[in-house]
Amino acid sequence: MTIEKTVPSEFKNLQGIEYFDFEEDFMEDNIRCIPMIVRFKMDIAGIKLKLAEWSKFQPAERVKLALLPVSSRLETNIYRTYLCALIEKHTGNQPTLLAIDLHPDWENLRQIPPVLEEKSKEINLCILLDQWQNLSAIQRFALLKLCRPGHENENFPKAAIEFGLLKH
Repeated sequence: MTIEKTVPSEFKNLQGIEYFDFEEDFMEDNIRCIPMIVRFKMDIAGIKLKLAEWSKFQPAERVKLALLPVSSRLETNIYRTYLCALIEKHTGNQPTLLAIDLHPDWENLRQIPPVLEEKSKEINLCILLDQWQNLSAIQRFALLKLCRPGHENENFPKAAIEFGLLKH
């Protein structure tokens, strides 16, 4: 399966979700990576999804994962059930369950997480508390995901620019 970088993802202009320009660069083994909005919802639902599993889903199923709400316990349970069913349907595997963090760092508006402060220093960025507070939950989540070791670190400065935290 080859995906041209010039072809936008199915999420690029999807109404009803936050999708970031820097995510268009998320490619691994010629497969477009799982967008932040889906990763955000999976964390809330306590399900880990492997890229190999994601790649087997139909585009409409991936879009539904991006659009389904997780604002209440009921919605989160519906999301978890749907995602688990997709994993089982397309792979025959049981889903990988994760512990649900009841107080994730991206929800804390009283302080900037130390891991984010450390990563920010690498690009001479100082995020002020009011800037952190003015970001959306998914933006805060994305910044924290981009702080973790892995291939997406190159997108941290791109996200900081896109979120208005860093000038070009």
